Amino acid sequence: MEDSQLLRGILEGCVLSVIAEGETYGYEILTRLGESGFDNLLEGTLYPVLTRLESKKLISCRREKSPFGPVRKYYSVTDEGKAALLNFRESYKRIVAAADTVLGGERK
Repeated sequence: MEDSQLLRGILEGCVLSVIAEGETYGYEILTRLGESGFDNLLEGTLYPVLTRLESKKLISCRREKSPFGPVRKYYSVTDEGKAALLNFRESYKRIVAAADTVLGGERK
C-alpha cells in the first residue's frame, strides 16, 4: 500500500489541527506539516484539502494583502471545525488502537 493512500485518510484532520493552533496561511501550513514529518506534501495536495474544509464550513478564509507580494488567504477554524477536530481525534485514536492490535503493536 502506498503512503499516499494512508495519508489521504488523515490529512484533513492534520490540516485542521494545524489551523486550530491559530490563524495561518498555506505556506505556513505546509511548513508546519513538513516539520512534523509530512516531508513530501505539495501545494497541489494541500489546497484541495483547504477547499474541502472550507466548503464543509470547518474553516473560514479571509484575504489580506501580503507585505511580500500578492493577496494571501488566511485560514481559521470555525466552531464546527473545532467540533469536527475533536471527533477526528477520537476516531483516529480508536482506529490506531485497533490497527496496532491487528498489526502486532499490542498483540499478546
